[in-house]
Amino acid sequence: MIKKHWKLLIITSIIILLPMLVGVILWDQLPEQIPTHWNADGDVDSWSSKAFAVFGLSGILLGAQWLCTLGTAADPKKANHSDKILQLVLWIIPVLSVVLYTITYAVALGKEVRMEIIMPVLMGLIFTIIGNYLPKCKQNYTIGIKIPWTLNSEENWNKTHRFAGRLWLVCGIVIMLTGFFGGSWSFFGIVLLMVLAPFAYSYLLHRKGM
Repeated sequence: MIKKHWKLLIITSIIILLPMLVGVILWDQLPEQIPTHWNADGDVDSWSSKAFAVFGLSGILLGAQWLCTLGTAADPKKANHSDKILQLVLWIIPVLSVVLYTITYAVALGKEVRMEIIMPVLMGLIFTIIGNYLPKCKQNYTIGIKIPWTLNSEENWNKTHRFAGRLWLVCGIVIMLTGFFGGSWSFFGIVLLMVLAPFAYSYLLHRKGM
């Protein structure tokens, strides 16, 4: 994976670090304490020092990017990874980095940001995109729904991922709608459904001999 997509890996790594450069440029305008986490209602519930917000978070995101890349590259079944799936993996963290840092800097500079709308829409969009790609995932050990029944049966893997793909697509749209019509309290329930339903479906297939 690294050899084949090294240019994209470098580009996405640079994008992850770009907010650090922006933070340096805005350094004198930023407050000493910067909001770095919001609750389901869109209210700030965690603050970090300016240095950690500008440099530390970018470093953590870059580390996560490379950890995901190295883990995927070490997969014994990496030959089953499609280029589209790998590109999706490489772009998720850079896009999140740019969006979340834009929001963080805007709030730190006193701009009004509707987090109760932005976050459900952003998370729902990500789930919808992943749901679209799940049925295209071939059996492997790093990307997809990796539980004993899917890993032991290709038929179970394929059926579970088709089911999960449709579920994640629908749930992603529902999560996006909660940002506009309220119901942020339901986010965790929907995510729980997205995790448990494919698990249960795969088990039922296993019981049927698949």
